[in-house]
Amino acid sequence: MNEPQQPPPQYVLTLSCPDKQGIVHAVSSYLFMTGCNIVDSQQFGDQDTGLFFMRVHFSAGAEVTADKLRASFAAVGDAYHMEWHLHPSEERMRIVLMVSRFGHCLNDLLFRAGTGALPVEVAAVVSNHPDFRDLVDSYHVPFHHIPVTRDTKADAEERLLEIVAAEGVELVVLARYMQVLSDDLCRKLPGRIINIHHSFLPSFKGAKPYHQAHDRGVKLIGATAHYVTADLDEGPIIEQEVERVGHEVTPEQLVAVGRDVECQALARAVKWHSEHRVLINGRRTVVFA
Repeated sequence: MNEPQQPPPQYVLTLSCPDKQGIVHAVSSYLFMTGCNIVDSQQFGDQDTGLFFMRVHFSAGAEVTADKLRASFAAVGDAYHMEWHLHPSEERMRIVLMVSRFGHCLNDLLFRAGTGALPVEVAAVVSNHPDFRDLVDSYHVPFHHIPVTRDTKADAEERLLEIVAAEGVELVVLARYMQVLSDDLCRKLPGRIINIHHSFLPSFKGAKPYHQAHDRGVKLIGATAHYVTADLDEGPIIEQEVERVGHEVTPEQLVAVGRDVECQALARAVKWHSEHRVLINGRRTVVFA
């Protein structure tokens, strides 16, 4: 009886570089010469920045490994001054979720990861409060309660970095984590922290933004998922979601709608990042969704 054939390994190549003629030809020719087959390819040339962005999903022969591909593609990357990354497409990105006392995004991401809707593995959950320990335990995910005060903030962030290093974490997701990260932490994890906030910012800051929005008769509820930088809530935007509301909606209903759009925007941002579909373009992003 013949053994069932294993599907060929698949990889995702992402790159950015100064835009010029021949980039697509160079990449496709390299893949052809190495016996690879393109499954899907997307590219974008930004006329504003003069940069070219590309994402290629391809299959390779069984004898081809990621290390061999990285070693042989380096010459192409150097020739075009590329910033490039190669990832096996079947690898599930390891992530850490951070939360405070609003658990809707945490619960949503844990469920999506647990059912396979998100191609990630939740390595740990970190919280400055113990409230969601039981929820996290139910998903058999390690829970780390790390209290944060003004005096302990630096120690708390150092503990987070230790978890990231020990667990091989590629992405930190602030699933309504209500602490401002230090500039130092942002610099140590550039392009590796995603946050979610309601799109009323900066219009309605402070406590109870949805109640403030209700007082002003807001007609659209929104949420923005973005990378975290030293500039608070001003990192490159990955995804946004909106929902129209009417005059009859109560503040409590606005809060419920807001939680839904926050979950949707954040889940899509995490999914696209973990599938290597997001490339940072200065203060903006290129998203090959």
